[in-house]
Amino acid sequence: MDAPIPLPWLMLGFVGQALFSMRFLVQWIYSEQRRRSVIPVAFWYFSIAGGLILLSYAVYRRDPVFIVGQAAGFFIYSRNLYLIHRERLAGRDHQRG
Repeated sequence: MDAPIPLPWLMLGFVGQALFSMRFLVQWIYSEQRRRSVIPVAFWYFSIAGGLILLSYAVYRRDPVFIVGQAAGFFIYSRNLYLIHRERLAGRDHQRG
């Protein structure tokens, strides 16, 4: 039988899961307000925050499946934020042009 999870790690895992889940609530509310499916930038920030905390928890638990999934997600979320910010900067440069 596995040893019990120390309370601080258990709490950290739940905080990470809550942040990760918030992204769906944010996306749903944002889309409902616009009456179409939209992914707001906050979705990616919640994804990164929750994903990094869950990755820390997975490393602590030594769960290779969870580690690979969360690590891959981190790169995807980061890439999306990079693309969003690059597009915004290009739009600002174009407006100044």
